[in-house]
Amino acid sequence: MTDTVSFGYEDVAPEEKTRRVGEVFSSVASKYDLMNDAMSGGLHRLWKDKFVRRVKPRAGEHILDMAGGTGDIAFRMVKSGASITVADINPEMLAVGIERAAERGIASGGEPDTGSLVWSEANAEQLQWPDKFFDAYTIAFGIRNVTDIPRALREAHRVLKRGGRLFVLEFSTTQWPGFSEVYDAYSHHLVPKLGQLLTGDADSYRYLIESIRRFPPMPEFERMIREAGFTQTKVEPLLGGLVAIHSGWKI
Repeated sequence: MTDTVSFGYEDVAPEEKTRRVGEVFSSVASKYDLMNDAMSGGLHRLWKDKFVRRVKPRAGEHILDMAGGTGDIAFRMVKSGASITVADINPEMLAVGIERAAERGIASGGEPDTGSLVWSEANAEQLQWPDKFFDAYTIAFGIRNVTDIPRALREAHRVLKRGGRLFVLEFSTTQWPGFSEVYDAYSHHLVPKLGQLLTGDADSYRYLIESIRRFPPMPEFERMIREAGFTQTKVEPLLGGLVAIHSGWKI
């Protein structure tokens, strides 16, 4: 870790980023779907569907869905019969997910093979689970908000069983000529205004857009995954790289 890390376009102390990111997600927790719709034009739903198809959850597996507090990914995976541990550092996000699960009639607690959910407050940089505990680790649109990303990736590697798989869904930088400029204009100028209109909070949306711009390019993030110990790493760009599915295996 360096002395400073990025918080949007600012460089701040690591503990300052952790605190301020927490404030952002406490602010937007109840409007999470609106936030994602504003940032992706509603496409996040299709991206998440594809992401879960790549994960291929199976009955009897134990999967850690990190930074998944509101349940978007977990609700898709639990249909497979896998046991999903939904972990998030933010209790407000978890509270939204638990409420949404109850509305859907999805059980909490239970044992593997039942296709149930377990909710847990956890920091991606210091997980409370033992070594070689999970069959898969997923994180969707959350890794860029982690203060120490290499440490979080090492923790993901630690808690996975041998043969376990890592899947990361995250915004990146599109390589399609012309589209990048259009999306930049949309995201920088319209998304904060939509945030203000929909939730009364333009600053949180502004940070989230800025955090995308500061996230490492696809090849660099793939290298970080390899350095954490994963092999057979792969990047699948979507919309020319506006979003990417990263994956790797622990062997």
